[in-house]
Amino acid sequence: MIIPGWQNSGDGHWQTRWQAALPDAVRVEQDDWDDAHRDAWVARLGEAIAACSEPPVLVAHSLGVLTVVEWAAETGGAGVRGALLVTPPDMDNVDEPGITGYAPIPTARLPFPAILVGSRSDQWMTFERAAELAAAWGARLHDAGDAGHVNTDAGYGPWPEGEKLLAELR
Repeated sequence: MIIPGWQNSGDGHWQTRWQAALPDAVRVEQDDWDDAHRDAWVARLGEAIAACSEPPVLVAHSLGVLTVVEWAAETGGAGVRGALLVTPPDMDNVDEPGITGYAPIPTARLPFPAILVGSRSDQWMTFERAAELAAAWGARLHDAGDAGHVNTDAGYGPWPEGEKLLAELR
């Protein structure tokens, strides 16, 4: 299950490429990609998970990661096989117009296996903060190095390293 962040993942983004390449992949669609309200985005994720015939592996990027974590904190997170959580934004320390309700970030342990990908040059979250959240969530931290926000702007259309991480969870 592909869970993009704020403003969606465009045509060249690794999430869009994976969705096209994986026959069983579905994207969680939001009503408004530019105006992210926590409650609406979490509800939409919950609907998508409930519609699955088998427990999904969640592939979340940016604000999609926080949507997953918020959903798990709100519902208990049952029915998910695992999650790849890629470069979440630190909404506790970032104020972005168009994003509401995502602070404070939940720090409860996730009830499913998870890998958090952190970057040492992500403008939205320091690697040290990503490490803190990975520990709190019980997620394995993967150091992507100097990878920016692991998006198209940072050069991530194809992302073979991410495909290996996803294979571990699948």
